[in-house]
Amino acid sequence: MIDDAFEWGSEWQSAFPIRSAREAAGAICESWRILAARPRPGFNSKLREPVLTRALKAHVENVTARKHGLLGMWATESVINTIDPDTAEITEERRYDIIYGWNDEHQSMQMVFEFKKLDGKTKDRREYLGANGLGRFVSGIYSRGQPLAAMVGILLDRFDVVVPPIHRSLGEQKTIDSLGICVREDGPAIRRPSEIFSDADFDTEHLRSAELAPQSGSIHVAHIFLPFV
Repeated sequence: MIDDAFEWGSEWQSAFPIRSAREAAGAICESWRILAARPRPGFNSKLREPVLTRALKAHVENVTARKHGLLGMWATESVINTIDPDTAEITEERRYDIIYGWNDEHQSMQMVFEFKKLDGKTKDRREYLGANGLGRFVSGIYSRGQPLAAMVGILLDRFDVVVPPIHRSLGEQKTIDSLGICVREDGPAIRRPSEIFSDADFDTEHLRSAELAPQSGSIHVAHIFLPFV
């Protein structure tokens, strides 16, 4: 079991509301298990990611979050933009799959969950690890200034077919370089089991540019994989 008192080692990280982030991740996974327990017209493996994430967010917000007393705000397909300060023109626009926002008088967070369907093929794996997947938390504008985020793989095939190749890809030097992965001297690029969420398979840490990074300069990403039964 992951300890709620877990600290990442620096003062700012220790102040992050990790318990609330874990509650949000737990609620996402609990609602997924309920909805995916049997095929439903509005929730099945043939539907597009946005359809699935909208239904999942609604179930989390209306059922699971209420059940567990989560007081933060849930949103899906929330639009984020960057703007040219001189011309006021929008230079980039993206939409979060699911975001959970929480704050009190001392702390705040915006926890982003990015979803990708995975069937074990190289194309899906590249999408998961590419600029429109994990890269959005590295060089993209997702989770600006936030120390923590989550990638969620929607499994269309068995875990042992889909996930081990992702482990191997993340250990390749070209992937480490392209995603700015922080590699510890005493271990591999991925941190497995996850140090952050009990429902996650592993974590990665990535360096970000100064305008996107939190104070530490890096973001931790938990990788969660959810199957259809």
